[in-house]
Order: sequence, then structure tokens, then C-alpha cells
Amino acid sequence: MSLNSRQLNRATLDRQMLLRRESVNVVDAVRRLVALQAQEPASPYLALWNRLADFDPAALASAFEEGNLVKATLMRLTLHVVHASDYPYFHAAMLPNLRGPRLGDRRFTISGLSIAEADALLPYLALFTSQPRTGAEVEEMLAARLGEPRQGVWWALRTYAPLHQVPTGGPWSFKAPSSYRAAPATVAAENWSESVQFLILRYLAAFGPASMLDIAQFTILKRSVVQNALKELGGGIETLTGPSGEMLFDVPGGRYPAEDTVAPPRLLPMWDSILLAYADRSRVIPPEYRSLILRRNGDVLPTLLIDGFAAGVWRPVEGGIEATAFHRLTSDEWYGLAAEAAALQAFLLDRDSAVYRRYEHWWSKDLPTADVRILTG
Repeated sequence: MSLNSRQLNRATLDRQMLLRRESVNVVDAVRRLVALQAQEPASPYLALWNRLADFDPAALASAFEEGNLVKATLMRLTLHVVHASDYPYFHAAMLPNLRGPRLGDRRFTISGLSIAEADALLPYLALFTSQPRTGAEVEEMLAARLGEPRQGVWWALRTYAPLHQVPTGGPWSFKAPSSYRAAPATVAAENWSESVQFLILRYLAAFGPASMLDIAQFTILKRSVVQNALKELGGGIETLTGPSGEMLFDVPGGRYPAEDTVAPPRLLPMWDSILLAYADRSRVIPPEYRSLILRRNGDVLPTLLIDGFAAGVWRPVEGGIEATAFHRLTSDEWYGLAAEAAALQAFLLDRDSAVYRRYEHWWSKDLPTADVRILTG
């Protein structure tokens, strides 16, 4: 089976619940979506607001409190929200990538500790974080254990140790200072190879069909690791052909909506997963807009989605939502964006009406402005 670029786009939107808002509870939704990037605390909330009918932010807060959803450093050494049952496998699959880069970095080696000495601290860290602890409290414990403060030890451990961030309140559940708790012990994910295969299957279910390079981009696993896992999965996955003749992989029974399936406008949050889950970002981001949305320092701006593709950026301003379109939009497209903006304003009103305020400097840096409007509903 061969797929063109619009069919790939619609498959992504379908699996990521962006063709329609769906009536799914937040825990099941995150399980279907696999992982929501969460380095900015508001983003998981806005990601689900874009995807779920009658989304209740209190339900997401409760899922964090009850531990059904967890926030932790995982793929691409980045904070993600994932289903609690997925976390052990994801962490096991990612552990070499979480551990190696940190323990080989000068920010850790300056501590003077060996890798073995750092690993020897893990049982003490797990015991100490059996109840929530702030980073400052952990550093005090480590200094007492080592006889003196050692710069970089906690910086490394908090990345690769099995730790969850604990909700600390505020409108988006997590506010500074961060608090940490040890992940529950499990033997379910001791086999690294099987955990990698599990992660790849979960990724394909939520983001497929995808190439080997796409999988490597999402996970930052080495290409050879991904290739071996795909071979080991064998008949457990299907192959298709992409727009440029590339080989794509997918779970059996994957859905491929027609290329003319209507895709409603959306106001995606910063770092939305569909903007980052592929090596070939053109499935969602036109190549000429990539550097405008994905900034060089790693920031990914809140994005206008028109007909399934990135078309500009947005930010809250006094009086409404400012939408900056990179090309001319039709009156119907602006009408749809205005309806989304009115609903978003209502959602933000009781939480944080100036969400993402500290990223506003990007709006003065080379953003094309084919059309800019303040949307008030």
C-alpha cells in the first residue's frame, strides 16, 4: 500500500484525535496519544483541550494526583506525560539514552564521581524519594551522603533515575519548585530489547505509519537499535510505502483516512507532539515554516493548524487571542479559528489568561505576517 503526503497527514491527525474532539476520559486519551510533551506545565492541558470533547481540567489534575498519569523525563531527554502502565517500559527502553549522555557530560564529571559511584547512589535516592522531595532536599541528602556538596550529581540523577514529578499545585498542576517521588518498583520492564519493541509499537499506534528515521527522531534511540527492534518485531508490524518511496512501518489494522477528510482548525500548544514526533516534519509543518515554529534554541511555538497543516502561530493578548498567519487564510478559515479562540479564552480565563507569556520575545523575531488578527470570538 502506498500513501501520499495528505494521507499521512490525515492518519496522524486521526490517531492524535485532531480530526474531531473525542469523548474519551483523560487517562484513556493519554494512553492512546502515548506521550504529551510537558516541559511547559500548561501544554498537556492545552493538548487535551484540543482533542477531547468537554475536556475537564480537574480530571487531568486528579489523574496526576492519583498516579494514573505520570510526568517524567523520557523520550528525547524531555519531560512527558504518559500513562502509568507505560512508564516502566518507556523508562527501561530509554535508560541508556537518559544515562549515558548525562554521565559523560562535563556538568557531571566536574563532580569527581565515577559512573559506578553515581549508580551506587540510586538505592539511597529511591529510599529518600519514597515520599515527595524537592530538588533542594535531594541535594542536601546527597551532600550528606557524599560528605560534601558535589556539583552535577543531582543534575545527572534526576534525568536517568526512575523518578516521577509530583503535582505541586497551580493552574497546571506543576509549579516551581519541582517535587520528585520514586517510581514504583516493577519487574515488568527488565528486558531492554522487549521494552524498546514495546515503545516502538506504542509509537506506531499513536503516530504511525512512520519511517525508521521517524521512530529514531521520536525516541532518540540509535538507528541501529531501531532497525534491530523492527526486525525482531517481524510479522507484528506492517510495511507501507511513503510519498517519496520510503518504507513506512505501522501496527496491523492501522487506519488511513481519505486525503480529503475535513481537518478542523486548531490552536496547538507549545511543543505539541505532532510537531516533533517525526524526522520528516513536512507531514504537518510545511518546510518553509519549520524554522519559524521550531526555534533554534528548542522552543516550539503555539501553532495554528489549518487544514491539518501548520499555518502560523498564536498567543494570548489583551482582548483576545492574537493569530499570526504565515499565508493568507480564507474567511471560513478565520471564522473557524475565531470559534476556537473564543473557546480557548473561556478555558484560560479561570486558569492563566496569559499562558506562555515568557515566550513573547519570539514575536519580534522574523515572523512573517501575511495576516495578523485579534480573535475575540
